[in-house]
Amino acid sequence: MIKRPGGAPTLSARKRLVWVSLFVFALFSLLIVQFFRIQIIEGEKWTRQAKAQHQLVVTEPFKRGLFYSNTALKLGHPETPQAFVIDVPKFHLYADPNSIPADCKAEVAQKVCSLLNIAGPDAQKIRQNIDRKSRSRKLALWIDKEQCDVLNKWWFQYARSKKIARNALFFVQDYKRSYPFGKLLGQVLHTVREEKDAKTRQSIPTGGLELIFDKVLQGKEGKRLILRSPRHPLETGKILSYPEDGADVHLTINHYLQAIAEEEICKAVKSSNAKGGWAVLMDPRTGEIWALAQYPYFEPQDYRSYFNNPKLQENTKVKAITDPYEPGSTMKPLTIALALKANAELKKQGKKPIFFPHEKVATANGSFPGRSKPIHDTKTHGYLNMYLALQKSSNIYMARMVQRIVDTLGEKWYRSALQEIFGFGVKTGIEIPSESPGVLPTPGKIHPNGKMEWSTPTPFSISFGHNILVSSLQMLRSYAVIANGGYEVRPTLVRKVVRKKRDGTEEVILDNTSPERVQSFRRVLEPEIAGEVIKAMKAVTKPGGTATKGDIQGYTEAGKTATSEKIVGGTYSKKDHISTFIGFAPAKDARFVLLIAIDEPEFKYIPGIGKNQHGGNCCAPAFREIGLRTLQYLGVEPDDPYGYPVGDPRRDETKADWIKETKALRELYQQWNG
Repeated sequence: MIKRPGGAPTLSARKRLVWVSLFVFALFSLLIVQFFRIQIIEGEKWTRQAKAQHQLVVTEPFKRGLFYSNTALKLGHPETPQAFVIDVPKFHLYADPNSIPADCKAEVAQKVCSLLNIAGPDAQKIRQNIDRKSRSRKLALWIDKEQCDVLNKWWFQYARSKKIARNALFFVQDYKRSYPFGKLLGQVLHTVREEKDAKTRQSIPTGGLELIFDKVLQGKEGKRLILRSPRHPLETGKILSYPEDGADVHLTINHYLQAIAEEEICKAVKSSNAKGGWAVLMDPRTGEIWALAQYPYFEPQDYRSYFNNPKLQENTKVKAITDPYEPGSTMKPLTIALALKANAELKKQGKKPIFFPHEKVATANGSFPGRSKPIHDTKTHGYLNMYLALQKSSNIYMARMVQRIVDTLGEKWYRSALQEIFGFGVKTGIEIPSESPGVLPTPGKIHPNGKMEWSTPTPFSISFGHNILVSSLQMLRSYAVIANGGYEVRPTLVRKVVRKKRDGTEEVILDNTSPERVQSFRRVLEPEIAGEVIKAMKAVTKPGGTATKGDIQGYTEAGKTATSEKIVGGTYSKKDHISTFIGFAPAKDARFVLLIAIDEPEFKYIPGIGKNQHGGNCCAPAFREIGLRTLQYLGVEPDDPYGYPVGDPRRDETKADWIKETKALRELYQQWNG
């Protein structure tokens, strides 16, 4: 550098120094601007890219709520948790294709398919996903823990040797429905589809209780942050939010009684060579359903086979809830109850009763107003009283009683009593989808076919179970009113719904076990009336009745059979029936009320037994077996210890329940009818 005398820089040197300083300042300013743009203006963008390269947020799975059995039925036994359905851990395999070198992708895809036993189109799809440019691709679903361990053992060694990030292949845990009892309670529970909702990640129910309680069964996924590197396994990371499990539903169904009911209804259907059948067991005081069995079964784990086959779809319905039918002769105890109720109503009005239980009523003539054809009984009876009429299942007697009701109190009173006392024409409110309200004709209402629902002969037909459609649960509820002494009943499948929190506490979302629920049930029938109907019903399973095969030996019981013709092609079929038996035991202070229905039992005559399709033959034995085993399970002491068949050493006619009464009825019948 040229200096002036005295050492001062020359002018040219000073200019160069200024330019260098300006350049450095401009460069520094440019760096500041670039830093400001990257860090401040575009900071979020680059942060996201950096995190995408080095971080991954994975979901922490939750457990869907479970369904528990009612193990509190047996007095003196502790309530122990027993699940009908559980969530078992499964794994989904994911890949980070961008972290797998191109020359390793073919080998990785081939080994994954080999270890997981995947071939064909599914294997091709895995290779395609590994070849994609992506940070996360789903490869395989619902992998067992054993397969997961085998794959991880190979992958960790392979990734180390190839210097690939350990979590370039990773598993995400999930839960899958499993059924410890297999098909048990299949139609009631239903299941969830394997594929979850793409947006909410919630399970998709196929029906049943899974659908009704879907909202409370749902949980909430958690989140975990992990780092992508060979040194960071997927199993570690920072929990961003904890998963929340769904609420549990504690059912009124008892798994032991459900197994009994399913076993016996299967036997009944097969022995009668029927299309199908169902059984419903209920506590007549609380409305808690202890068993709801149906055959053919529905296997929840094989749901695809049922929904993909129109013939098998029928087996996914709870027919006791969804399929209404004409109740036939099981309507007759209810007709008697309404006749006695009419007596009580007339007494309040200061008028004479319409009949007396022991009254001798002429029943040979079946002609009634408005009917072009007379009503018939299976056998002509000259005279019957209330007890004989129910024992012999007389259509004409029931129609005579309703004729007297209508003549004194009117059609509207009769129709209103059917609905308000026994609940016909309205849903029970049971927690099952697609419940049918049935059909209770209404005076003045026009049917979709253009005709009036209610005409002059309608009440006579309803008296013995025609011209009315009911569900099996409606009939069971109506018999519960008789069995419990006259109180309405609201059937339920749920005792309580409980959500367990992380701190160990529980939140009760729904509680049907409180005494207030039962205390809220209205009295709809006088106890004296219910007691009189029970006396009449007790003769049905004794000698001379229509269901002697329904006699639960050692116990008292009351019930009624029915054999209803099904409507096929718009007319009543003489060969296709739905046969039922409804009853309860013990007859006094009943512990259960039970309905057995057999759909289309084979139409045939069995020598020495009778007509196969009759409810007393195809249904009553199942009632006897389920009833006996239920009472034994509950620990109920026999209340008729001498009421055993002839030849049994325990039999004592002088002490057996209702033997004297049935003998007296037989003698009275012979006296009146020769």
